[in-house]
Amino acid sequence: MSADHFKDGPRTMRERMLAGDFYVADDPELASLMHRAAVLAAHFAAAFTEDYDAARAHLAELLGDLGEGVFVRPPLYVDYGSNIRIGARSEVNFGLVALDVAAITIGEDCRIGPNVQLLTPTHPLEPGPRRDGFEAARPITLGDNVWLGGGVIVCPGVRIGDNTVVGAGAVVTRDLPANVMAVGNPARVVRELEPDDD
Repeated sequence: MSADHFKDGPRTMRERMLAGDFYVADDPELASLMHRAAVLAAHFAAAFTEDYDAARAHLAELLGDLGEGVFVRPPLYVDYGSNIRIGARSEVNFGLVALDVAAITIGEDCRIGPNVQLLTPTHPLEPGPRRDGFEAARPITLGDNVWLGGGVIVCPGVRIGDNTVVGAGAVVTRDLPANVMAVGNPARVVRELEPDDD
């Protein structure tokens, strides 16, 4: 794999990636940023059992934004970390895979079950560009007070509205509105939920 397809272009692979355009991930700058993220995630996991305040400092350095009162249990797997924002008071259980090639936004007061996957990367359907290592991404956004049950997979470009609950093991391939419960593969709305009056 190489970046030869874009060698005469004015933008770096990182600039192409952040713009949501096709890029080639086999790039020295991106490799360096991924290594940094892996080191910080490892430091976070190592410190977690000894001192959560120290662990949180590593987490704050890793992530793009970490709200007040957020609690994350390692292991945490990210591509870059810097494209992830977690709102205040949200809780993340073991084994979150957050591939943040594009922005991942987790709102306030969210509950993320174990082994959830938030997957922003996409690849071409055509075999040639896919073989050449082309990749792009679409952002994922979770509103406030969203609950994702264990093993939920959220696909690229999905938005989930405030207060929505997604049942364990669901695969979310399309946007979900606020105040619903969704289950299954692909996830489908099975119930409307009463919004808070606050």
